[in-house]
Amino acid sequence: MLGPVILAASRSDKMRRFISAAPGTKQVVDRFIAGETVDQVVPIIEDAAGKGLEVTLDVVGEDIITPEQAAAARDAYLELIGRLKDLGLGTRAEMSVKLSMFGQSLDGGHELALANVRPVVEAAAEIGTTVTLDAEDHTTLDSMFAIHEELRKDHPQTGCVIQAYLFRTEEDARRLAAAGSRVRIVKGAYKEPASVAYQDKAEIDKAYVRILRILMEGEGYPMIGSHDPRLIAIAQELGRKAGRKLDEYEFQMLYGIRSDEHLRLAAEGHRMRVYTAYGTDWYGYFMRRLAEKPANLLFFGRSVLTKG
Repeated sequence: MLGPVILAASRSDKMRRFISAAPGTKQVVDRFIAGETVDQVVPIIEDAAGKGLEVTLDVVGEDIITPEQAAAARDAYLELIGRLKDLGLGTRAEMSVKLSMFGQSLDGGHELALANVRPVVEAAAEIGTTVTLDAEDHTTLDSMFAIHEELRKDHPQTGCVIQAYLFRTEEDARRLAAAGSRVRIVKGAYKEPASVAYQDKAEIDKAYVRILRILMEGEGYPMIGSHDPRLIAIAQELGRKAGRKLDEYEFQMLYGIRSDEHLRLAAEGHRMRVYTAYGTDWYGYFMRRLAEKPANLLFFGRSVLTKG
């Protein structure tokens, strides 16, 4: 039951200051965050490419409160794409973006987020890669899906994320499982009320499998976001039953978690993409990683006690 408590703490400025100052924080943050700058993350991209892995890059940052901050987030992604172009890594790395970073929650936020994300999608396409729109809390999803639909008119490879714990997601999956679509399925990492989301882990897992079956039997390109060995095995079986080749879907896992499994799946011939976050505003992302898995919280606690 610690997950909801940690997610609530992720919105607390007081907890942000406390966690940031804790002696063992950097050790744990470094496990999940690849660096603070483009220069620090480039060697990680190159290393992954050398191991047969692909990456999706997330410039972390939340709580955007001004249009200027949203424009800075856009520019950070454009800088990243420019570096990928210079290094010839465009086909090995895509981008994941949260529309909240592009101003979605501000006045006129839907139009602002679309205006800011469009040049990122266009620049990505120019270097042979693409962008996936991350899912955030349920109140933002209608806007996210509308922006996704708009972007796909000119850039049909633009992906989106759906979350298994939401009651609405099976219907969303049926709509999205069309030819040319790219859909990442995750369990979900936001604190959602019982009126819109499953609260029990077993129910979330069941929903994940139902939704994954819809995607695998559809005509789109499923992206399986999970570290759960059981769900990975089920995904492989559903892929076989649907007659999919190994390059007709992919697995995605977080940087710093189950790295051996990344290599194992790649060695088996699967497309394996590592979700790699970097940047200075890491707090919200970091807290959701702690909330997702008790072992992460224990690791953090031991680090704080050891360094304190």
